[in-house]
Amino acid sequence: MKQLQKFFPHALAILGFVLVSTLYFFPVLQGKQIFQSDIAQYTGMAKEQNDFRATHHEEPYWTNSAFGGMPTYQLGAKYPHDYVGAIDDVLRFLPRPADYLFLYFLSFYVLMLVLKADPLKAFFGAVAFGFSTYLIIILGVGHNAKAHAIAYMPMVVAGFIMVFQRKYILGGLLTMLAVALEVNANHFQMTFYLLILLLILSGYFIYEGIKSKEYKPLLISIGTLIVAGVVAIGANATNLLATVEYAKYSTRGTSDLSFNPDGSKKTTDMAMTYDYITEYSYGIAESFNLIAPRLFGGSNNESLSEDSKIVDFLQQQQVGEGQYISKEQAIEYAKGGMPTYWGDQPIVSAPAYIGAVVFFLAVLALFVDQRKIKYAFLGGAILTLFLSWGKNFPTLTDFCIDHIPMYNKFRAVSSIQVILELCFPVLAIMGLQSFFKFEKEKQLKPLLQSGAVGLGLIILLFLSKSMFSFAGASDSTLLQTYGPSFVDAIKADRKTMYSADLLRSGFFILIAAGVLWLFVKNRIAQNTAIILVGLFMVADLFFVDKNYVSNKDFVNGHDVEYPFEETPADAEILKDPTNYRVFDIDGLMQGRTSYFHKAIGGYSAVKPQRMQQLFDYQIAKNNLEMLNMLNVKYVIQTDKEGKQRPVINPDANGNAWFVNQVLPVTNSDGEMKALDKLNSKKAAVININEFSEVKNKAFAKDSSATITLDSYLPNHLKYTSTNSKEGLAVFSEMYYEKGWKALIDGKETPIMRADYALRAILVPAGKHTIEFRFEPQVVKTGSAITLVSTIGMLLLLVGGLYFEKKKGGFKSLN
Repeated sequence: MKQLQKFFPHALAILGFVLVSTLYFFPVLQGKQIFQSDIAQYTGMAKEQNDFRATHHEEPYWTNSAFGGMPTYQLGAKYPHDYVGAIDDVLRFLPRPADYLFLYFLSFYVLMLVLKADPLKAFFGAVAFGFSTYLIIILGVGHNAKAHAIAYMPMVVAGFIMVFQRKYILGGLLTMLAVALEVNANHFQMTFYLLILLLILSGYFIYEGIKSKEYKPLLISIGTLIVAGVVAIGANATNLLATVEYAKYSTRGTSDLSFNPDGSKKTTDMAMTYDYITEYSYGIAESFNLIAPRLFGGSNNESLSEDSKIVDFLQQQQVGEGQYISKEQAIEYAKGGMPTYWGDQPIVSAPAYIGAVVFFLAVLALFVDQRKIKYAFLGGAILTLFLSWGKNFPTLTDFCIDHIPMYNKFRAVSSIQVILELCFPVLAIMGLQSFFKFEKEKQLKPLLQSGAVGLGLIILLFLSKSMFSFAGASDSTLLQTYGPSFVDAIKADRKTMYSADLLRSGFFILIAAGVLWLFVKNRIAQNTAIILVGLFMVADLFFVDKNYVSNKDFVNGHDVEYPFEETPADAEILKDPTNYRVFDIDGLMQGRTSYFHKAIGGYSAVKPQRMQQLFDYQIAKNNLEMLNMLNVKYVIQTDKEGKQRPVINPDANGNAWFVNQVLPVTNSDGEMKALDKLNSKKAAVININEFSEVKNKAFAKDSSATITLDSYLPNHLKYTSTNSKEGLAVFSEMYYEKGWKALIDGKETPIMRADYALRAILVPAGKHTIEFRFEPQVVKTGSAITLVSTIGMLLLLVGGLYFEKKKGGFKSLN
């Protein structure tokens, strides 16, 4: 009974998380779904894969509907023995996106309990963490994998700390499970950023262990974490191995080309350019958005009130002879969104606001909390803030890009602030917890000091207002499009938001400090003070979040499951039952075309590198021969009336063909340059250093030689070839050396890379059946490792919990 009583507050907290998650995303209870732009693009990209899975009840691991063809490893492929994913499914039992919000809460709550916060404070801290605006915004736009990985971060940190607190078994088990779930979330950029925080925490614990000369517990802790990490990673082996394999063939891999598309010599071998990596760099002054949300204008599509200057401007605009925009229309336009953001990033959906009360309580922790671990969290927050500045702090950023392994594989450096957005709520609840444990007569001084820091910063920003121009990077475009009066009105509204949000944050800091002051003066009880501070902390974030993600973002579930409507152009193309590709000029960087057709474009952060290079080096220069060899039979163009028209390409090569000649080259540069004047129907460009089978060989094509595609599945293609002589056959399928097997009459034959990105094989004279099968060994190997590791994880969990119960270790948790 006592154990049940001890669990009761935690049960209430979990129930509270369920209620808050579903109430915030209330439309999910009505069967509606949030329309997430990125998920719509994913749905288009994964359509062929998902259809295959539904029909054949197995995984294709390859799709031809995007970028000409690519593995589905980063498109939601399902792997054998993914039991960690099954655990994750149990934890995410709520409708999306309420499931991710619940995970935010639950994971942070566990961390707070490990840091000795009582359930009430831990509850409010968890809700404040989950309502950090960045964490809500990524749910709104559909960065689900990112949200998924962020959600498990606090739980990983919790297990990590427990191990160093010498709770080796429970801490190790929690770390093992949390790391397994974190890796399973499949967003390696977020996991990489988490490792930075773990390294900082490791440094703190190692320093403390060495200083106190407690080497044995330190070594046991490190050993426990290594075992937990190895087993957790092993339980995700298939996904990890497949991702590592594909990464070097994607745009994240190193390019073999030594020159740029314009012909100039490359000065770096980085997978991504410096400008691409640092494009989303947080402005230094913009960082104050963390405590005052719209200090830099909020977003690129900010809703403005009826008393904004933009409303006044709009009412002065004529819509016809003698007719002006009405006030009601002007208000509607203004509320629909205006480009008020004027920070350093190109596009911002919402400010990264952690909360004024959270900031105030985090400062309070520095004065009242006696645990030195607070400096590790503070260090993590400061370091990741500096790193988020990207090109605005080149000394640190350049060092990391040049010297830190994997750092140059990720873009949008501003997103590293997720660590800061974890550390500040941790400090805030540490501060709130320690404040009430502080001696009563000593509470007032740190309270006044914290208030002075928070309000002093607000006042300083007020006094600095005249130093800012309130001009944004997009203002030149706005000036040309709408004129100087529009830009002046936008600037005036930016200034208003600057002042209004500083006043708002100052108010929340003042009222939180006031509540704690009332407690110090014995005017209110402790629990009353905690609840009031918690409510103000959450309300502060809640109302900011609702400006950016609210009920209006939800639509009928059918619109989410089927996000694209078939156009007349799509319908016309789909009448053709043959196998071909489509080039949508306007939709090249979107997943929509892939939803209906086999496209050569798509939407992905890990595009196949060689296809991207074909675009950059050839197709962008109007080399139509590339479309021919890729079997692009239809090009979708937009006419002057804005309607899409399908244009047939009569020169498309078809699914496969024999060539007369090999154009031998010796490196990737030679392959790419040879494409400039290639007649792909007659000749094939092959790197003879990699594929010596065709070296010094001559080919003659029988005039009646044919290759026809008999059956198509994304992972299994079957052809019939007829040729009176041995020939070199080129297929309009993307070359990928890992997993594809070619068989002629059932006998395996080597696959060569032709024309920089396609497949080619030598075909003997006569009539033959040719097959291509995608049977990735990495999935087989990874699945075996995953199964063994999962069994090991289960044995460790059962054995660890049994041993802990036997020695009474669970009692020490309370």
